[in-house]
Amino acid sequence: MDLLLGRFRRQLLVTLALAGVWGVFVLASPEAFLDGRIYNSFLSTIPVTLVLTLGMTLLVVLGEMDLSFPSVSAAAAYVFAFLHAQAGWSPAAALGAALLAGAAMGFLNGLLTVKVGVPSIIATIGTQFFWRGLILLLADGLAIPLDALRGQGLHTLLVGRLGPWEIPAQSLWALALGVGLALLLHRHPFGDALLFIGDNPRAASSLGIPVDRVRVGAFTLMGLLAAFAGLLATLELNNWWPTQGEGYMLLVFAGVFVGGTSAYGGEGTIYGSFVGAILIGIIEAGIVTAGLVGFWTRLVHGLVILVSVSAYALMAKRRRG
Repeated sequence: MDLLLGRFRRQLLVTLALAGVWGVFVLASPEAFLDGRIYNSFLSTIPVTLVLTLGMTLLVVLGEMDLSFPSVSAAAAYVFAFLHAQAGWSPAAALGAALLAGAAMGFLNGLLTVKVGVPSIIATIGTQFFWRGLILLLADGLAIPLDALRGQGLHTLLVGRLGPWEIPAQSLWALALGVGLALLLHRHPFGDALLFIGDNPRAASSLGIPVDRVRVGAFTLMGLLAAFAGLLATLELNNWWPTQGEGYMLLVFAGVFVGGTSAYGGEGTIYGSFVGAILIGIIEAGIVTAGLVGFWTRLVHGLVILVSVSAYALMAKRRRG
């Protein structure tokens, strides 16, 4: 029993934290948190953060960072909006091109980090500004409306409202990705390689694990997931805008670290990050319903990152001692 609790301690802690925070907000704002409409809102907005958080989890487990994902998300969504609304491509073709563009941008991050040797945090800061500047120039700072997509097959498939309870489709996509990535990380050789490399890259290489290929693959997957998240955000609002993706950085890293992923690499779970992203989304909504100004969210999210990273570091130190 002690062994089981030790193995799943972080997942248990983040789950209890989610239940506790939800209980506090129910008591503080029962008129909001006992109304089904707020949960429908969660199901339409949190999935974007969830998709980004799950992709970032794989990179942090690997011992890497990607700070370019807000711009990658916006750039891929721009590809979709431009090709469909202005170049006349079909929604499906524009979607495929956008996903490929996101994967290519992630692949570039991987090449800069793995082949050129630039530290990932520096390389992705550079690509973050490059892609953002490029789309601002290409779009001339203007939004691209996509109202004609509303009600079409692709729109319904990705962000439509399903069933009698009108469940947002993006919540089901986020759940499916969560299950798929959990299997990838914990039941697939690629996931084993991520964990092994994050813990000890030299030992992983000596055992024949293709370290460079796995690292580039993880960055490429992050680019693909960032593109998908950007498409969900764009289709939900039927609009692409030049500053899309800004504001997700803090939410994503808070979700990753609250979920128990080690900031040092080699340890983390998709379940923890999934619950962590939901927890961060609920905290943000709770702050607003409590009547506090939006600036409080940054302070609280920063505090959450510091406390969670410190707590897990102390737990790891005690376990090693």
